[in-house]
Amino acid sequence: MLAGMAQAQTAPQQALPSVAPPPTVQAAPARTIKSLRVVGNQRIEPDTVLSYTKLRVGESYTNETVDLAIKDLLASDLLADVQIEGVETGDLIVRVRENPIINRIVLEGNRRLKNDKILPEIKLRPRQIFTRTAVRADVARIVELYRRQGRFAAVVEPQQVQLDQNRVDVVFEINEGPKSKVRQINIIGNEQFDDDDLRKEMATKQARFFRFFSSNTSYDQDRLAYDQQKLRQFYLTEGYADFRVISAVAELTPDKEDFIITYVVEEGPRYKFGDVEVDSGIRDFDNEKLAAGLPIKKGDWFNASLVENSVTSLTETAGLFGYAFADVRPEYQRDPENLTMGLAFNIAESARTYVERIEITGNTQTQDEVIRREMRLAEGDAYNSFLRKRSQDRVNSLGFFQDKFEIEEKEGSSPDRVVLGANVEERSTGELTLSAGFSSLERFILQGSIRQRNFRGKGQDLRLQANYSSYSKSVELGFTEPYLFDKNIALGGTIFRRDFNAFNFIGNDRNTTFSQTSTGFQIVAGVPLTEYWSLSARYQLSQDDVSLDEATYFTDGSCDPLRAGRYLCEQIGNRMTSLVGLSLVFDSLNSRLRPTRGSRLVVGADFAGLGGDVRYVRGRGEYSKFWGLGSGFIFSVNAQGGYIHSLEDSAGPGIDAIRIVDRFYLGEPQFRGFDIRGVGPRVLRTPFTTDEDGNTILVTDRDQIVDDPLGGRAYYLGRAELEIPLGAGAQELGLRPSVYVQAGSLFSIQRPLPTATFTQATDANGDPVFNVDGSPRLLDLVRPVTSDAGQQLYINSFTNDDGITGTRLTTCSVGYADTYGGACAGNDPNAAATQTISPFLEQFVGDTPKPRITVGVGVNWNSPFGPLRIDLAKDIVSVDGDDPKLLTFNVGAAF
Repeated sequence: MLAGMAQAQTAPQQALPSVAPPPTVQAAPARTIKSLRVVGNQRIEPDTVLSYTKLRVGESYTNETVDLAIKDLLASDLLADVQIEGVETGDLIVRVRENPIINRIVLEGNRRLKNDKILPEIKLRPRQIFTRTAVRADVARIVELYRRQGRFAAVVEPQQVQLDQNRVDVVFEINEGPKSKVRQINIIGNEQFDDDDLRKEMATKQARFFRFFSSNTSYDQDRLAYDQQKLRQFYLTEGYADFRVISAVAELTPDKEDFIITYVVEEGPRYKFGDVEVDSGIRDFDNEKLAAGLPIKKGDWFNASLVENSVTSLTETAGLFGYAFADVRPEYQRDPENLTMGLAFNIAESARTYVERIEITGNTQTQDEVIRREMRLAEGDAYNSFLRKRSQDRVNSLGFFQDKFEIEEKEGSSPDRVVLGANVEERSTGELTLSAGFSSLERFILQGSIRQRNFRGKGQDLRLQANYSSYSKSVELGFTEPYLFDKNIALGGTIFRRDFNAFNFIGNDRNTTFSQTSTGFQIVAGVPLTEYWSLSARYQLSQDDVSLDEATYFTDGSCDPLRAGRYLCEQIGNRMTSLVGLSLVFDSLNSRLRPTRGSRLVVGADFAGLGGDVRYVRGRGEYSKFWGLGSGFIFSVNAQGGYIHSLEDSAGPGIDAIRIVDRFYLGEPQFRGFDIRGVGPRVLRTPFTTDEDGNTILVTDRDQIVDDPLGGRAYYLGRAELEIPLGAGAQELGLRPSVYVQAGSLFSIQRPLPTATFTQATDANGDPVFNVDGSPRLLDLVRPVTSDAGQQLYINSFTNDDGITGTRLTTCSVGYADTYGGACAGNDPNAAATQTISPFLEQFVGDTPKPRITVGVGVNWNSPFGPLRIDLAKDIVSVDGDDPKLLTFNVGAAF
């Protein structure tokens, strides 16, 4: 084997066959750009086109370089198509087709979202370069806008209209589709509360026919998250501290018209409050007293809102003591075994703070001094949260700035300094009104006024107003200086002329009973006594003229009681009133324009008799209170009353010493549910008619009865009202509905003498006769006809030269005289001229302090025609003679 091995080792080696090396891959040879041209461009400069590529004359290029250049040019969004020719020769030609220029953007089919809402949101603009990428992005933006409006079925189709000079019109054809409503809200996992109770807590509502005006029935993703928070708040206020929303899913129906929302919740156990403690790092506070004053009591069901209220209460308490930045933090001590929740309110140590400065910004018209004088805190004062809030309310009550103004607190230059920021937003205080309207009270109304409530930015009130209607006409010019000589003294004056027509209706005919013309002036001054109490004094001098229409109510040159009523004839004449008065006012309202909390009390007395022709004392009082109940509900009560006492003797039997124009009246618009002057003492004159059988009966139609309200010396009126919030859509329209109940009365006047005395018919036995309806059967009243001088007139029969006979009036009982009172000629006796008055039943009614009660609903609407108030009120307690009215409305007058 070894020999064999040796042979093998020494044997000559044979040559291996040769193997050829693998071929080498040759890259395309680099070529040099000899020339470079751009063709096809119309607006874009060649250098601009080439600047987007890396191609340059004299530099080498490859196929990859050419491909990259084409991609870069297309990515510039300037070109619709790019080709590069001459790659083999080095003479490159860049052939381009430019993207068109947008001529205009057109929206079609958009009715719910107007152009001014869509165009600012899209990116395409006229004179920009058109690209399909930008069009697709704008389509998505428009669809998103409609989805925010709850229209998930909206479809947007872009169209391109080619124009000359490589221009295009971009048209977005929009199919808005129906508004996607919430068809159903399902809740899974709730055991303690049913679905309806939980749905009431949500802002999102199920679409139902009675929610036609509500905007909360449309789907909104943000509102979905808000509703989850509302559910948590509800359960936390009911004691379920472990409550959580596991999932909330909104499913769009296949037709994209409705959503079905499903919540999966886990309620958990219900907790009670455990031990409640206060641990204050502020040495001025007594922890036990603070804990005792909290609304939380051990053993009550846990309520997260009470915890928040307690934190607010402790923070405000610290603020009252001058600690502006007190840090109150509740520490929860959960006991799952006993199901109790202990609380420890930790008040961190804090330094007493002082007002470093007050910064007023945003007042472009109002002077700083007007705002600063309403501040109850001054720079350098110890901070007080109550005074800060009071300052905020006083600035709001000016009515010069937008609502919800708040004074912000900012840290000052040191921990014990606070900066108060008053960032106001001016609102228009000038008012120019030219309006026409129609009201159930005054019929056609024309009103014009010009007013500046912030004259010269100094808070002064300058006004000129004129009104014209069939009920009243007036012109007033007034001016008020709220801070006279920079002192907290208000002084104002008014010059006026007022024409007033009292009226009643006979059927559909409106009859003026008496007219009153007042011309005069009034001066008012007011001074504050304390933060909430103020005193005002006034003086008024006026000339009053009371008259009746002579053509309607006069006979033979004098007022005819049978036509006007004795009580109206007695009021005719001119009188001057010189009146001085005082009013004591308490006002803690948070706003004088639309209060939501606070109260106001006004007690006033007037004395007429400082000169003039009239002497009386009049007292009036009014109290209002407002409560904000949360969620937009506002509850208010109002009570008022007055009494007037004459300092003069009566002018005679049946004549009240207080003139008819000085008495109180009650009815529309202050007492809803009754017509104007529809409550209180009045005289009703009811005529007789015949029924179908020819029997004499009294007229029962109120419109056919002469109704003369006489007013009263005393009145009272109370109202309780609840203002109900509506959805966002109704709020944007300015709708504010309310429900209310009112009670009041007007009374105390001397009973007037009857206008006429009719004799009651008697039978053969001398017993009085009554009609079939139980009313007395009255005989006609015959009275003589007299001349203007009061002379008895007679009827003289005569025959003229043509043989025609006739009659004429004369003062001669025998014969005839050409003039009244002249010498009588002739011997023929004449019959006395008489006038027959058909009988009527006259009743004095309504003079009682018994309360009248009405209930109703009303709505205020800031309509395009001016403020509108509509009331539907029903009287549930009334007395004989009252004039109820179910529906009333007023346009063009302030509420």
